[in-house]
Amino acid sequence: PLGDQMNPDASALARESTEVDISAIEPGQSVTVKWRGKPVFIRNRTDAEVEAAKAVPMDELKDPQEDVERAVEGRENLLIMVGICTHLGCVPLGDAGDFGGWFCPCHGSHYDTAGRIRKGPAPTNLPVPPAVFVDDATIKLG
Repeated sequence: PLGDQMNPDASALARESTEVDISAIEPGQSVTVKWRGKPVFIRNRTDAEVEAAKAVPMDELKDPQEDVERAVEGRENLLIMVGICTHLGCVPLGDAGDFGGWFCPCHGSHYDTAGRIRKGPAPTNLPVPPAVFVDDATIKLG
């Protein structure tokens, strides 16, 4: 009993995960949802965006990571990332920047179509949160 009272209550547990219906996200479209108080970008990438991300040589990346490591397993077109610039915590703009991905106008970080840092002061890629499919149309974050 003493140990149980130190566990988080139901409202805290509810905030740990978020379910998102992704069925209406068309290719080339992004949505932003909140998870743990942070913006999360969910993008249904086009085939061209996926191919562009796969074609990037690893030696050109500041934080080398293959596209397949960043996309949702089994659905290479689906990309889910915490939408906070890894430089100073700003929120990057989508469909922007020199690499067709995201751009942080505050300090000039450019991310590619896989959310990898390509140019600017950000030290690492946009983080990929834990995500699993609940069913074909629903993703659970957290």
